[in-house]
Amino acid sequence: MAVFFLFFSNKEKRFHAASHAQGTKLSQTLFEILKFQNPENSDIYFEQSVAYNKYGYYDKGFELLDQAVDLNPKMHLGYRGYMKLRFLRDFDGALADFDRLDSLTPNFNDAPWGENIDFLRGECHYGNKDYAKAIDAFQLNIDNQESGWADVHSFVYLGMYEYELGNFEKSIIDLNNAIKESDKTPEAYFYLAKVYKAMDRLAKARQNLIKSKELISYKRTDPYNEYLNEIYLNEVMALEKEYAE
Repeated sequence: MAVFFLFFSNKEKRFHAASHAQGTKLSQTLFEILKFQNPENSDIYFEQSVAYNKYGYYDKGFELLDQAVDLNPKMHLGYRGYMKLRFLRDFDGALADFDRLDSLTPNFNDAPWGENIDFLRGECHYGNKDYAKAIDAFQLNIDNQESGWADVHSFVYLGMYEYELGNFEKSIIDLNNAIKESDKTPEAYFYLAKVYKAMDRLAKARQNLIKSKELISYKRTDPYNEYLNEIYLNEVMALEKEYAE
């Protein structure tokens, strides 16, 4: 019965079983059989790659993901770019994938893995410390979204970049725009504290640090990777000591 299921049962059922049991020996065995029987099905390679990448086995994970992209680039380039950005910190490689995806989908605003492509480009430029291009990408992301739908961290990033460039007043505007979108955005308060400290406005800096600490449980976080703008409680507390009277 087990042999029949592995080799001869409905392929959709086997694919679902392999996906559901991701990372197990049964799952990998099913994927290998499915690939042998359906070598042109890109979704099999993609789905098999997920567990490897999730647990940090990037050599094998990207070998499979690259095969999925070769078979169906329009379907899988966005995810590969997302993975290069968020997990490998390969900012140039991610940008190349996003640009190629854009060329394959003209007149369509792509959203790799559920995130706007210009938002992801902005993070790539931030990783490369190219703040001017990052600002352009995040502003484009905001402009292309309906009012109230842009990722709140678009505004946080803009405020961060303007802070890095020494444009403190513009940074305050962007960070306050983030708070208008969501008043539970600890990253915005954290960077406002930095801006106000740079402007020698310590009372305002401490006020925003308090808000950031109060709201730290709402911070942007992911169990499998660290965000480029992720903040930590120990950072907030360290600034509290630094900014103390």
